[in-house]
Amino acid sequence: MGKVSPGTVAVLWSSLLVSACYFAPEFRVAEANFTAACQRMVRQQLTAPDRGITNVQVLAAMYKVPRHEFVPPALRAQAYEDHPLPIGYEQTISQPFIVAFMTEKLEPKRTDKVLEIGTGSGYQAAVLAELVGEVFTIEIVEPLAHRAAADLKRLGYTNVRVRAGDGYKGWPEAAPFDAVIVTCAPEQVPQPLVDQLKDGGRMIIPVGPVGDQKLYVLRKQGGKAEQRAVLPVRFVPMTGGKSSATKR
Repeated sequence: MGKVSPGTVAVLWSSLLVSACYFAPEFRVAEANFTAACQRMVRQQLTAPDRGITNVQVLAAMYKVPRHEFVPPALRAQAYEDHPLPIGYEQTISQPFIVAFMTEKLEPKRTDKVLEIGTGSGYQAAVLAELVGEVFTIEIVEPLAHRAAADLKRLGYTNVRVRAGDGYKGWPEAAPFDAVIVTCAPEQVPQPLVDQLKDGGRMIIPVGPVGDQKLYVLRKQGGKAEQRAVLPVRFVPMTGGKSSATKR
């Protein structure tokens, strides 16, 4: 065997360390547990008869996105359970069913450019990124925006742009959007978001005061937004803009 340079030895040693870490029994067990939990989530929470998520692409995205990567480390064991979880700053990551339900109702298409108001943990943006061409997402709590941007980049979501700012105003320089998803509840639908929606575009948004909120699906036709209520919900209030009330 010929001589091996010190630099090559260092590279080989680093590779061995990475491999040892990756294939460590506890790592494999943890990943297997998360995989099993995700499978149960899809089967019991999303496709169960009383839930009825049927869009195959949405279900595939919910299975693929590692939800445990978007929750605080101390709560990762609960990542796939049927309820929201705190992510800091009095905000939460939404219940898996709500994420899947809103995504399905948005009717995402591979060519879509989507605006999300209320980045939160970045989980909803990651699910959308599996289904559409571009995601523009705005978070009013600056530390959450920075953390979500870092996590999305770390996990390889290159088609998501994150902005720290007031979601009520939307992202006018990137408009128009094929779809808009809002994960916080204003008391009325923000007109800037309607204005930034393409004709024929879709929006899903919770509206109303705490304790009396409904999830609405809007479709913009001829410059006007036709809306229908689809589910009673409970989201954190929107802050910023003209709203008296931020997001999930």
